[in-house]
Amino acid sequence: MGKIRRAIISVSDKSGVDDFARVLSDFGVEILSTGGTAKKLKESGIDVKEVSEYTGFPEILEGRVKTLHPKIHGGLLARRDNPEHMEQLKKHGIEPIDMVVVNLYPFEKTISKPDVTFREAIENIDIGGPTMIRAAAKNFESVVVIVDPADYEIVREEIVRLGGEVSYKTRVRLAQKVFAHTSKYDAAIADYLQKTITGSEQ
Repeated sequence: MGKIRRAIISVSDKSGVDDFARVLSDFGVEILSTGGTAKKLKESGIDVKEVSEYTGFPEILEGRVKTLHPKIHGGLLARRDNPEHMEQLKKHGIEPIDMVVVNLYPFEKTISKPDVTFREAIENIDIGGPTMIRAAAKNFESVVVIVDPADYEIVREEIVRLGGEVSYKTRVRLAQKVFAHTSKYDAAIADYLQKTITGSEQ
């Protein structure tokens, strides 16, 4: 499975993320990040490369498009045991990404506010986040994906114990958690939109 060499970290819940990122940095992991997460990590003295610098393409549409790029998704989805995949990465100047640490825009928390507007709710539908974590979970044999800060400790412990690697068993468990998480997330959005439709028809 190999050592973690490159990680992308972009979280709305920033609890514990700087301590976890520091462990990665101590093991020589290159950290890619965006927006507020990058700012927090830099303030904590952690070396970070902005995703826009890595892809060579700026964030656009008020941040709606920032991680939707072949250099991100090619790096996540390439099978490391497939020579053709790895050759294509090399051809297009894409580096493998071995870890994704992402939690999604807080849609349910947003819509629970009594004064929330429809536009605010819609802007808190995450697109890039679910796409990245689903890509990472699909390729769990090569990519570790974390969506819950509660999992930082077990991953940290394995990285330290296994010299920069994460076990197959943990990778599978974390991948399963991704699909449960995105299923719940999408169900909340669908339910909100259904209630909105019903309410507008009255």
